[in-house]
Amino acid sequence: MHQLSNPASIAKHRTGNNSHRLQGIRLIYPLFILLILCLNTTISTAQPTSKGIPTDNTIQPNDLKALQTFEDTLKVLAYHVLRDSIDEERYYACQALIKTFAQALKIDNSFFYKFDSVRNVSIMYPQDSAFRILTWQLYVSADEYKYYGAIQMRSKALELYPLSDRSELLTRAENKTVDHKNWYGAVYYNIKQVNTGTASYYTLFGLDAFALMSRRKVIDVLYFDENGMPKFGAPIFVEIDPREQTETVKHRVILEYSAQGAVSCNYNEEYDLIIFDNLIRVPSQFGTLMSVSDGSYRGYKFDAGRWLFIEKVFNDFQERAPREQPVLNGRKDGLFGPTQKKKRKRRKKKD
Repeated sequence: MHQLSNPASIAKHRTGNNSHRLQGIRLIYPLFILLILCLNTTISTAQPTSKGIPTDNTIQPNDLKALQTFEDTLKVLAYHVLRDSIDEERYYACQALIKTFAQALKIDNSFFYKFDSVRNVSIMYPQDSAFRILTWQLYVSADEYKYYGAIQMRSKALELYPLSDRSELLTRAENKTVDHKNWYGAVYYNIKQVNTGTASYYTLFGLDAFALMSRRKVIDVLYFDENGMPKFGAPIFVEIDPREQTETVKHRVILEYSAQGAVSCNYNEEYDLIIFDNLIRVPSQFGTLMSVSDGSYRGYKFDAGRWLFIEKVFNDFQERAPREQPVLNGRKDGLFGPTQKKKRKRRKKKD
């Protein structure tokens, strides 16, 4: 198997067999795990900011310089993972990205280095800054995407949990709790911490590019069990039917929609709600049905340790269509009635 010695060599490597490439992609997971097992470092504590991103001045000058060098390499590799047009180059860039991240995280206090310029890797911190979660996407084919990432804990000894995307193997994914080895893969773009009084739940908002004609938005939950191990998915998304007096409970929410449209799904600070587009099924140009937004919104409200479903977030309506000024301005004789004709005659006489 080829190894990339530096980012510039990405464009020079080729493989002659697609099956080797797919086997190589599967080997990325054990490669990452073996690298992590070799790591042994300590991390000092720091106070989180209001946004959850920690600040610390204990990174030594030599360590800071090394981290900046790694960041330059990671920036190039991450670009090729997402943008390179050649399948094999994307794979090898992803392999090198994993290896380089593992090396960078060996450095003391790496948790407090934000890697701001690595644009194509999502790095999210919760409000309490107990950890950070790194995620990114690998395009395999038009109908296949793979997701990679890791959870790095804020602790004295480096504690890192590689995330293994097993979403294609998860049946009834909305009703399962899984560990980091069986992760429902996505690139996370927001995280909302909520507390039940006895535990903290980290609500994750992610994108799964999924397939050529379909996309998915994922609302997941991360928490840590009694042994401190990360778990994904919890039975806290609840829809109550007041007529039947029944509850429908989900461990995560998956919104699948047409790639031809756009769907919003995020936590809204102003309303203190999760708000997402309501989806309806309509005919597509290919003779099948597709899910698209109808312009209305649904949501979830956190209450008593659970996210409670809201059928319709906004209930505003008007009896008449809005317009800047009434068309007839209160006249009863119409646009071209007698009154208007008399006004036109008077204007002609003045002219």
